[in-house]
Amino acid sequence: FRAVPDDGGLVDADEDKDIKTEASNDSWGNNNANDGRLLSPSPGSSASAGSNKSAAGASEEQQTLLAVLQFLRKNKLTESVEILRREAGLPEDSLEPKGAESSGAGSGGASGGVDLEGGDASSLLTAGEDQPDVNVVLSAYSQQGDPALYEVYYSGLKRFIESVLDCHRAELSQVFYPLFVHMYLELVYNNHESEAKAFFEKFSGDQECYYEDDLRVLSSLTKKEHMRGNETLLDFRTSKFVLRISRDSYQLLKRHLQERQNNQIWNIIQEHLYIDIFDGMPRSKSQIDAMSGSLAGEAKREANKAKVYYGLLKEPEIELPLDDEDEEAENEEGKPKKKKPKKDSLGSKSKKQDPNAPSQNRIPLPELKDSDKLDKIMYMKEATKRIRLGPDNLPSICFYSFLNAYQGLTAVDFTDDSSLIAGGFADSTVRVWSVTPKKLRKVKSAADLNLIDKESDDVLERIMDEKTASESKILCGHSGPVYGISFSPDRNYLLSSSEDGTVRLWSLQTFTCLVGYKGHNYPVWDTQFSPHGYYFVSGGHDRVARLWATDHYQPLRMFSGHLADVTCTRFHPNSNYVATGSSDRTIRLWDVLNGNCVRIFTGHKGPIHALAFSPNGKFLASGATDGRVLLWDIGHGLMVGELKGHTDTIYSLRFSRDGEILASGSMDNTVRLWDATKAFDDLETDDFTAATGHIHLQDNSQELLLGTYMTKSTPVIHLHFTRRNLLLAAGAYNP
Repeated sequence: FRAVPDDGGLVDADEDKDIKTEASNDSWGNNNANDGRLLSPSPGSSASAGSNKSAAGASEEQQTLLAVLQFLRKNKLTESVEILRREAGLPEDSLEPKGAESSGAGSGGASGGVDLEGGDASSLLTAGEDQPDVNVVLSAYSQQGDPALYEVYYSGLKRFIESVLDCHRAELSQVFYPLFVHMYLELVYNNHESEAKAFFEKFSGDQECYYEDDLRVLSSLTKKEHMRGNETLLDFRTSKFVLRISRDSYQLLKRHLQERQNNQIWNIIQEHLYIDIFDGMPRSKSQIDAMSGSLAGEAKREANKAKVYYGLLKEPEIELPLDDEDEEAENEEGKPKKKKPKKDSLGSKSKKQDPNAPSQNRIPLPELKDSDKLDKIMYMKEATKRIRLGPDNLPSICFYSFLNAYQGLTAVDFTDDSSLIAGGFADSTVRVWSVTPKKLRKVKSAADLNLIDKESDDVLERIMDEKTASESKILCGHSGPVYGISFSPDRNYLLSSSEDGTVRLWSLQTFTCLVGYKGHNYPVWDTQFSPHGYYFVSGGHDRVARLWATDHYQPLRMFSGHLADVTCTRFHPNSNYVATGSSDRTIRLWDVLNGNCVRIFTGHKGPIHALAFSPNGKFLASGATDGRVLLWDIGHGLMVGELKGHTDTIYSLRFSRDGEILASGSMDNTVRLWDATKAFDDLETDDFTAATGHIHLQDNSQELLLGTYMTKSTPVIHLHFTRRNLLLAAGAYNP
């Protein structure tokens, strides 16, 4: 039972099934990564294993037991409660509130020097009522040794790791950062402020540069009181830091710690680290650096094993009528052969079912309306005139500068047919412009609509009120800056998400707000419509992404797992998956059908602000504050490329309509074009690479960079390829 309480997953699980599976996988099944914990009696591994502090240990163990029982009971797992109670030999009334209180108070007294009174620990850890009591007991750091020896232990390990063979050194060096953080927090928690400060000053300089921001937060935690309700800290304590280490390197580390009787470090490794052991050659420094940098270490290899249906759905079959121009052209020039096969190929391309595609009815998608079919026909016609892009044929770029945007431009979106552009502003307004000569008009009032002949052919024209025609409209309703906006595919609706915690749905017929979706309690950083309409996703400061349908005021799915803000959201082209990027420096892919997380991608060194799926659904591109664009193979769950060149945060990424070119827009006032075809064609993803995660990234950014386009002084916050592959970019001019 010892291994169950120190599992991180157990704590956050909400549903019964999660609790059962998490507890079993993580603690026991951890593909022998925990073999040290379960097979060998680790040096002084726990209060119960050959420890002198038996009284303190026993009461603390009992408190842990009670907390776990309370937690199981709270989740209505009554059978488990009974079994556990009987096995532990606790009396039946041990779970009554009175008993729990007295044992809690007793433990505080009995655990000589362990400051773990029920009240104190819970007040320290519960930020609001989010954290169950079991957290309090499990994540409070117990005092385990002389504070003065912490430096000695850490220096000893450092000397050992620096002395091992080069091939193991890079892998074992990964242990430094999580150990450093936990040892520091343990000192602070147990009120050894001066030792903690000395420890921090001595070793914080050794950590990798990409942990700078985390260390800055850590350096401000110098007193036990500061730890109260601190989110970063709660994450660090309750989620295990994942390290991927080869078996040889792990054996070296284990042998060293057991010979030295270095209990302090061994305990932290057991309690707070998850070591994912693989067979084979140790990874090199560059391979490790490519994947590390997130708040909780790398992703476990298991996390990226689930099957993902990344293929595209079959397009509905729509007959493409020949319009008059085409017919005339054919009659005059007498060469009908050229145009027809081109159109057929477009229709027939999607006739065969892609083996990697989800079934058409895997998730319910809205029926196509007549207007949608007309739109599809327009789209196909445009597609026949689409320009094939490539290294020798780059797109033209049309830049929309927002001048005098003193309201502070915070978000931009274009409609798919590029006829409208919308901007979200810091003054809480949303503005919509028409990019074509056609002006924006509202629908007439109800009284006027009654007078219209509903049977006439131009009824859709007649319902519009000419008196309201203007080039732009302002939508007011939010009570804070608007951070995300998204047009529906049919151009009838616009979504906006704001600092006020709501997502609003606006009608582009009446230019009024139809619904306010309230689910997030904090700012909502991004929202996006599904490519098929009806569904949309939102993500915000509460670290949860939510899936909604326009006709439900409650979310349909909640995707929780990120350890920090969800900063950007994107739908997969087949609408079955949602990708989210976060300030915890990871990207997650979620299955819309069941809400499961099916991919976790680590490698960025800063918060992620841009995501884009390739048109064929196979690849994902991500951009972050570290100025790098990373490319991911969704099927294999691997990083397959890194594009370096930007010098500031990347705010927008877009693939051209056929996926040959990737465009990236950044705060460094440039748009860069990359050769996506070349980046993905050179891949050698064999099974071995997928199994071990050993990736060899070529440093070929310069070869893949096709062009860099500077603006005068305008950060690029949005990019969009038109249906004919003209690239539109937008941003607010910074005088």
